[in-house]
Amino acid sequence: MSGAFLLFESASGYAIFEVTEAEEIGSLLSEVQSSVTEMKRFSKFVKLKAFQPFVSAENALENIMKVSENLVHEDLQTFLEGNLPKVKKAKKQKMYLGVMAPNLGVAIQEEVGFPCKSNELVLELLRGIRFHFEKFVS
Repeated sequence: MSGAFLLFESASGYAIFEVTEAEEIGSLLSEVQSSVTEMKRFSKFVKLKAFQPFVSAENALENIMKVSENLVHEDLQTFLEGNLPKVKKAKKQKMYLGVMAPNLGVAIQEEVGFPCKSNELVLELLRGIRFHFEKFVS
């Protein structure tokens, strides 16, 4: 396990992806960028760890509205707590959850206690996930 995870919010639900080559991936940003549109190449970098579909259209709207306001909905908190490893203080620096919006990351860190990051690499990986999401969950 690499210790690097990504949160992806979609209209259908929440997903957590595990970054499979975390140590090397920082130096491979250009390779990630060039592989984003090719599922075979991109899938070397991430794998789907968990997916939780929304139970209804109303539930989806509630959750996505909270995310857009950089708030953690109870469903998201339960999903993250149930699917992310427990963080020990010594490992806090090595483990993180990549998120699209830095302010959402701050809210998650406060509510769930899991360190979050939002940087160029995280955004590029999330772009690839958005591009191939249907293939990952089907």
